[in-house]
Amino acid sequence: MELIVDAGDVSLPATLDVPSDGPTHGAVVVLHGSGEPQRSYFLYEHLARAFPAAGVAVLRFDRRPRERGDVPYTVQADDALAAVAEVRRRIGEVPVGLWAWSQGAWPASAVAARRPELISFLVLVAGSGVSPAAQMRYGTAQQLLLHGYGRAELADLARLREALEKVVRGHIDRRTAQTVIDRYADRPWFPLACVPRDLDDHPGTWEDMDYDPEPVIARVRCPTLLFYGEADEWTPADDSIAVWRRAAATSDLTIHRLADCTHLPTIGGTETLESISSDYRSAMLAWVQERVGRGESRIPAGGSDAG
Repeated sequence: MELIVDAGDVSLPATLDVPSDGPTHGAVVVLHGSGEPQRSYFLYEHLARAFPAAGVAVLRFDRRPRERGDVPYTVQADDALAAVAEVRRRIGEVPVGLWAWSQGAWPASAVAARRPELISFLVLVAGSGVSPAAQMRYGTAQQLLLHGYGRAELADLARLREALEKVVRGHIDRRTAQTVIDRYADRPWFPLACVPRDLDDHPGTWEDMDYDPEPVIARVRCPTLLFYGEADEWTPADDSIAVWRRAAATSDLTIHRLADCTHLPTIGGTETLESISSDYRSAMLAWVQERVGRGESRIPAGGSDAG
């Protein structure tokens, strides 16, 4: 079903998939990774194929366009609340949870903390428990390591990213930061650093760079399922898990590590429906069915629902 989520100042195109052969026992609203804002992305499409067969509706919507840099997390959280309201208007008072991948885990957790009466559960895939700045330090260092670079290049990368962070915070001026960028811009690893070559062509702001998720996590009381690939190359999984274990208010916290998966819950990080981990799929469906109060499982036998 094609529809529109009214987010106040924008209308967000959306798709609602509901069970075709039985009642709807719950619903999932999908939140986006940073670089994948469209509801057609294969990870979101997979949810729309898998969950309705298990009695759970799925609402996917297109994230609002970026004006400068990322869409602020507070705005993403408000849009998620608008999507939840649309689900409840369409299918009634069933348990509604949020599924989020990567960046989407930050606004998803914020919604659960802010409006606990509305959110019945969270499913977070590769969600970072540390700030975006800390995550990017980790992720870019991993990119260099995966491409065969060593200690000297990692030290240079650290200096480069420190300059970027300082200019965004207003601790140094743009000329000083540009001098540091110019020093490293011809290095073969520079494209892996996620630093703009010319600050004059860059908005120079990153509103949520130092966003601290721990105080938010400390207010999350709903059941929460965390997935991390054993070889996640962007999110510091161990550090993130430590934050959740230390801070989360929920008494129902499940942490699931995915063998042979990276930042994506797919085998080898491949971006196809066919590569989605069967472990991820079956564990997620079983966990959500329990939290929406299902008795008899309707999970189809076999592996990933790639068809």
